[in-house]
Amino acid sequence: MIHGVRFKVCGLTSLVDAEAADAVGADYLGFILYPKSPRYVSLTQFAAMTPRLPPRKKVAVVVEPTVETLAEIKAAGFDYVQVHFSPTTPLATVAHWLEVIPRERLWLAPRVPPGQEVNSGFIALVDHILLDTYHPQAHGGTGQTGDWTSFKALRFGFPHVNWILAGGLSPENIGAALAATGARWVDVNSGIESAPGVNRWWTGI
Repeated sequence: MIHGVRFKVCGLTSLVDAEAADAVGADYLGFILYPKSPRYVSLTQFAAMTPRLPPRKKVAVVVEPTVETLAEIKAAGFDYVQVHFSPTTPLATVAHWLEVIPRERLWLAPRVPPGQEVNSGFIALVDHILLDTYHPQAHGGTGQTGDWTSFKALRFGFPHVNWILAGGLSPENIGAALAATGARWVDVNSGIESAPGVNRWWTGI
């Protein structure tokens, strides 16, 4: 935590970057288990790194998983699971995810197109919601900033949820993002990379 802000460094692919994230005070280390991502890490690779990873909370990032996949992730030792999914996903599907991952450990990341709102049914089901910048083909990591005004409105409209700000956050703009949104949780990824899965490092928020 830095200045009262919890943050996750996502897209980690190496022990070197995990240790660097730990050194700058990251609360959470994010590993993307989505095979189509350029930052993909398999469960086998994660297991090989686990004994040497810093003692920070580990977050698995997946896209529309099956309950069987979630069970494997839980068994691998992740503390939280961040699930990206279409906003048309039925609430019943999220309920099935919650049968495997408790609500306090499930981070929902709905892909919400511009002009649409986050389904209030999702908001009622979990304690954490991550909002990334919408892209018609990608599930995050695009380097584009999102709608900070809408994020702020959701944060104050539903204060029981831990709203996590993501999307193009970098050392150059994170101060402005925090001032504009009041975010107390942030997710950084492409904005601190020199290449997908390879991070450049900075000192504080």
